[in-house]
Amino acid sequence: MGMNVNLTPQLEEMVRAKVASGLYTSASEVVREALRLMDEQDRQRAAKLEQLRKDVREGLDSGLSRPWDPAEVKRQARARRSGKAARA
Repeated sequence: MGMNVNLTPQLEEMVRAKVASGLYTSASEVVREALRLMDEQDRQRAAKLEQLRKDVREGLDSGLSRPWDPAEVKRQARARRSGKAARA
């Protein structure tokens, strides 16, 4: 299937530079590679979004939050750190 695509002068120059570099043999090859990369990026973005949705669901399903006391958290961390220093 043939298709004509209009590019901005900057994109056209980029395609020409890629072909001139020898990495690609034609403008069509450059465009196909760009589309493959865009498709891969779209799939990665969709996977990250699905993982984020899963994480949010897990958080919501984990129950109500509990209040926490920063001073108590520090005390526990310092106690753990002191215990490690004593064992070393």
